[in-house]
Amino acid sequence: MRASIERHKYLIDYALAALLRRKTRNLGLLLVYTLLVFLFSSVLLLSQGLRREAALLLQDAPEVIVQKQVAGRHDLLPGSWLEPLQRIRGVSSVQGRLWGYYYDSAVKANYTLMAAPERRLATNEILIGAALARIRQIGIGDYLSLRTAAGQPLPLKIIGELNTASELLSADLLLLSEASYRQLFQLPPNVYTDAVLTVRNPREAPTVARKIALAFPDSRPILRAEILRTYDAVFNWREGMVSVALSSLLLAFMILAWDKAAGLSAEEKREIGILKAIGWETGDILTMKLWEGALLSTAAFLSGYVLAYWQVLYGGVRLFAPVLKGWAVLYPEFQLTPIVDLQQMLVLLAVTVLPYIVATLIPGWRAAISDPDGVMRG
Repeated sequence: MRASIERHKYLIDYALAALLRRKTRNLGLLLVYTLLVFLFSSVLLLSQGLRREAALLLQDAPEVIVQKQVAGRHDLLPGSWLEPLQRIRGVSSVQGRLWGYYYDSAVKANYTLMAAPERRLATNEILIGAALARIRQIGIGDYLSLRTAAGQPLPLKIIGELNTASELLSADLLLLSEASYRQLFQLPPNVYTDAVLTVRNPREAPTVARKIALAFPDSRPILRAEILRTYDAVFNWREGMVSVALSSLLLAFMILAWDKAAGLSAEEKREIGILKAIGWETGDILTMKLWEGALLSTAAFLSGYVLAYWQVLYGGVRLFAPVLKGWAVLYPEFQLTPIVDLQQMLVLLAVTVLPYIVATLIPGWRAAISDPDGVMRG
């Protein structure tokens, strides 16, 4: 056992010396290799971090949301539905919600508006998200004027900004009173956007949803689990789009790696011939080439992955954030915690490291099984 360890130690020393002898070529390959791993790792770490952030924030989402459907489209929900929904067995509370979107032509962005009766806002008061405050350069004490559906201005006094810790949800959010919301969109007093239900036993939420669908055939119950699956599908789609865009870079790297590793120079072939002539076995040469490829590829993989982790954690995820976040104008600012997924890391390792190691072994094996005299003579 000790002899085997010593043998591998000497082979590693020789492989390192061989890499340093051709440091210019290997350094260029290392930089390209590191860049490739960095790009793919950034996408994986960022998407995993966003999935985790969304899952944590949606833990407090309503267990069941009920929408009214007309011709397959979302319609306003009558207030008369609230009491029958409350009487469904398993439902502990029902609350009508008012929320919608408002397009601001000044910044060419959509705001999310929501009535927040629990905030006890006055008719002329509003709370705004941090991203909106930054882009409009407004703050507490200023007035935000919105245009009602009737074309009249509705000035609202900003009395606070929403917590920046939840900016992933509140970047474009405006909270106002129910009276202001109805005045802005010219809504009658007894209609709501949808209704949120609290279920006594969360495991019975699917059963409650089926009862709602039977009692109100023109309704659409939405479970919290369905919202989570939708977010996961969106992140999978965005991650796949970026990965497809990077696949051309991966193909180019594989061609470069094969060209650099497979095309042994005359000096390398002569070196292998000398090693064979002085008593090295084919297995020793293959092991040395294996260590040579493994050392370079592992160094590139670790460097790229660590740089990607740092970029997601401290670098503001500016590289792929506009694609994966999905906001058009009002980008939220928040710090993500990268999630290291062992399965994804192994897949990335197999895609980036194994091809290069194979590309170094094949030409080394061909030179090792050749006649040493012929190899040295070229």
